[in-house]
Amino acid sequence: MSTNYTCMDLRREKLADPKRLSAAANAHLAECPNCRRFAQGIDATEIKAAQVLNVPVPEGLSDRVLLRVHRGQKRPWRLWAIAAAFVFSFGIGMVQWQPRPDTDYAKFAIEHVRHEPQSFTTHRLADPSRFQLVMANFGGTMKTPIGKVSYMRLCPVPNGTGWHIVLETEAGPATLLLIPGEDISGAVLEAKFDGLTARALPGGQGYYAIVAETPEIVDAVEKLMKERVSWKG
Repeated sequence: MSTNYTCMDLRREKLADPKRLSAAANAHLAECPNCRRFAQGIDATEIKAAQVLNVPVPEGLSDRVLLRVHRGQKRPWRLWAIAAAFVFSFGIGMVQWQPRPDTDYAKFAIEHVRHEPQSFTTHRLADPSRFQLVMANFGGTMKTPIGKVSYMRLCPVPNGTGWHIVLETEAGPATLLLIPGEDISGAVLEAKFDGLTARALPGGQGYYAIVAETPEIVDAVEKLMKERVSWKG
């Protein structure tokens, strides 16, 4: 099996366009039973959705499910569960992966960023008020802005769906990942490879990760987060 095409590549490609896969994806499916089961599940979901709907799901609808939720909800984790179930039902953005006890949270953050190169060139949901609401739903109250948002979207993460946010901060560009459902309290996890540094820290509904080109930028953005965001709990 080629080491250049991973299970994450297959799952992203399958979710992006379930009916059309590249030659590399088909070759991977031929050799990976786990991904074949995943693909079969997506195909079954597509068939069920087609039986119910006769119109396409609007672009960005899954994002708006969370953005329309008022921050006063008493059970914010339920909001993530509803949004995740909604996205998966229509095959447009969620993968249910079971986290392993030895998950390398910082390494995952770098791999996630590398698999979304369009996040650095595409403007999506770049609205400060939406970012503030996303942070609030995740359990963080922003006292002052962290930076200018250029990209924000729901993405598949090890425990369901999380937010992928690209910020232009006073320290430099950085990616902020909000990952629900994982408790890493008391741990500060860091990884450095492929020209990037990532740090995972506890906060909100799980943990957040900061990814940037240099450790200095990560240090500076972490300081901004600690100064400008207060977390519930």
